[in-house]
Amino acid sequence: MNREDDLHDTATGRHEGTASRYDAATERTFAAQPPARGGSFARTWWGRAWLAALEDGALDNAQVRAGRRLARAGAVGAVSVRPGRVTAVVRDRDGTGQRADVLLTELSEGQWDRLLDLAVERSGDVAALLDGEMPPRLVEDAATAGIDLLPGLGELEASCGCGAWDHCGHTAALCYQVARLLDEDPFVLLLLRGRSPRAVLDDLQARGTAAAVPPEPAAARPRRDGVDAAQAYAAARPPLPAPPELPGQPGLPPSLDAETPPAAGVDPTAVEFLAARTTDEAHRMLAEALGGGTHACGELTADQDAVRLAAGLADTPRAFRTAVGGRLATGSGRGREGLASAVLAWRCGGATALSVLEEEWAVEGEAWARARRALESAWEKDERPVLRARGNRWTVVGTSCQLRLGRDGRWWPYRKERGRWSPAGAVARDPATALATALSFGDGDGSGGEDTGAG
Repeated sequence: MNREDDLHDTATGRHEGTASRYDAATERTFAAQPPARGGSFARTWWGRAWLAALEDGALDNAQVRAGRRLARAGAVGAVSVRPGRVTAVVRDRDGTGQRADVLLTELSEGQWDRLLDLAVERSGDVAALLDGEMPPRLVEDAATAGIDLLPGLGELEASCGCGAWDHCGHTAALCYQVARLLDEDPFVLLLLRGRSPRAVLDDLQARGTAAAVPPEPAAARPRRDGVDAAQAYAAARPPLPAPPELPGQPGLPPSLDAETPPAAGVDPTAVEFLAARTTDEAHRMLAEALGGGTHACGELTADQDAVRLAAGLADTPRAFRTAVGGRLATGSGRGREGLASAVLAWRCGGATALSVLEEEWAVEGEAWARARRALESAWEKDERPVLRARGNRWTVVGTSCQLRLGRDGRWWPYRKERGRWSPAGAVARDPATALATALSFGDGDGSGGEDTGAG
């Protein structure tokens, strides 16, 4: 912390009660995250509460949207979290970096004492924190006691090297990145409020031990051996072992190059291809599991699985690609161009993207109201494109671009290539991002007709 930071903290009253304890143990640094491919920045209720404090309190919604785009593009560098402040370098699209800081008032010593007393009263709250959950009852009880654990409207104060006096795109991007960190570890919020994870756990364990020893004389109380089992387990259980490392690449399936001739009707090359695709899928599922995601494909239909297999043909010999691709195109009833579009959709988002390609549905009721609000707020009034709607598809008048709304409320970019609408990139939470992707995709070069060997 430099002198300027010290002066700023003194002027704003931050680090109250804990500034004297600041050292390396009370700072955590999180590596930069890769670009976010679709989905919400906050999955948990406490992560969404953090973002609500930003989005509802910012004076310029355009800056908030710009920050969301920067965060989604992976423009936020390593994030440093310490009491009262979170810091990162955020790079603009031209590569220029700006130091962004977001400040949050620390709890006083008295507030921390009351908060920890509340937590130790229920062993389930301690167990939830250790499991990476923020207990709703703890937050509610703390608020009743006058302690705001989660930030409120306007409480996230911004400071940026670009000179903006309110939240700019850089500090907004940092807030979106912090929401991802909070999803994984609620202790990040406790550190911002003034206590390191180790200090919180040590204090909780000390209070739990003290609470287990009644203050009255031994002769005046019945014999009580031990402490509450749930409390002891929550306070003293060892940490889980680290997950295994993800292999750098999928494993190699067994070779079928043997002297024994194959049985009638069995194509060894096709079997080897299926085995290789199975190892690829297993590697992808393991990567999702280690990254905290879930396998979203579920049980595929025969038609969907034909598209998945066709998507894996790109690295196979051309003769094999032509033979197998033709069989998949014929068997799925899609034809060469239809299978090529389906493969593009699959590579953009698996079975979900495939359903968006093929399914047109009527947007009604609450879904229509949400879609209309998203379209109205995505652009400034004078920048809003002219859209022609049909079902869940909005065609941008005067361009070869289209926006398609998925049933989950996300937007998919499309472009018209050789008379056929084809996927043009990854899904986005807001229509402006999806349209920008569609406008920059391929520039009408016919990339929607990628060779899958279907002919």
